[in-house]
Amino acid sequence: MRAFVITGPGEYGVQDLPPPTAGPDQVVVDVERAGVCGTDVEFFTGEMAYLHQGHARFPMRIGHEWCGTVSAVGDGADPGWLGRRVTGDTMLGCGRCRRCRNGLQHVCADRFEIGVRRGWPGALAEQVPVPVTALHPLPDTVDLTAGALVEPGGSALRAVQAARLAPGDRLLVLGPGTIGLLVALFALSAGAEVHTVGVSAPSVEFAVAMGLHGAWTAEHLPGLAFDAVIDCTNAAALPGLAVDIVEPGKRVVYVGLAASPSLVDTRTLVLKDVTAVGILSASPGLAGTIDLYASGSVDPRPLVCATVSLAEVGEVLAGWRPPDATLAPKILVDPRSPAAVPPASPPARRTA
Repeated sequence: MRAFVITGPGEYGVQDLPPPTAGPDQVVVDVERAGVCGTDVEFFTGEMAYLHQGHARFPMRIGHEWCGTVSAVGDGADPGWLGRRVTGDTMLGCGRCRRCRNGLQHVCADRFEIGVRRGWPGALAEQVPVPVTALHPLPDTVDLTAGALVEPGGSALRAVQAARLAPGDRLLVLGPGTIGLLVALFALSAGAEVHTVGVSAPSVEFAVAMGLHGAWTAEHLPGLAFDAVIDCTNAAALPGLAVDIVEPGKRVVYVGLAASPSLVDTRTLVLKDVTAVGILSASPGLAGTIDLYASGSVDPRPLVCATVSLAEVGEVLAGWRPPDATLAPKILVDPRSPAAVPPASPPARRTA
């Protein structure tokens, strides 16, 4: 099978590899769509913390946002999975520790993460092995595009739930990227008044087109009272700003991660009686996301600007966008698509 492999910072290739086999209590999924996200970019550049903490190493097979069809089942796995359309959890806990036993496998100290942590191969490939405990079936009303957006949607849904918004509450989303706009869509479906702040005029323009009540660049943010602020950026200065601008007694939720430490003045946090919540993973939000997509309450598909082949993933990670891409933030990959013509001057180094 073909798989996208990062061999070092900025070094990559599509390699022909032996196909996976389904181990005990595992299945093999034929990947039909996979997403490219900011975590993948950090691995591509070599900046991802896991690389420096010993949790990941090159060569790496990335990809943790995906959907596909089960093509093989291993010993102990229910044969009923065969042929089913699925997506899956990224976080694979040990199943034995106190955290796993309490439903917190996504923070298990010994967890694997598909395409991210401890060498579990990722879904930017034609096939991926997955434990049956991580599988989530997809109904017919969730197509390939939405299916690949379940994983980021789970994180966004958890962030909105953590904000504890009542209908009519005013939310500010920092960063109208994929996660930020998914947060906005979930909050809108819950009856909130949703605003966002972005860096570029095109991103703000797209947010307005998605039906948000307000979208601005930072210099034009009006002095409104916000009942919650959700930070979906990688900007080190914004976690502190979120605490500064949220209403006293309300909530700040952090779902983005900066490459360098962020400073939050805990005096402001305490004196404003603000609750701050961190969201690591999509795990507890996957089922709810599928339900909302399936019912049509939230439609994530307009967030996808293009679908590319495995041969184009390296250029995408280096910042290239297909010439026919829309203003939407998300790029998906069809691992079985024939290679398209790559950019004339790729900004990174192919190694295979």
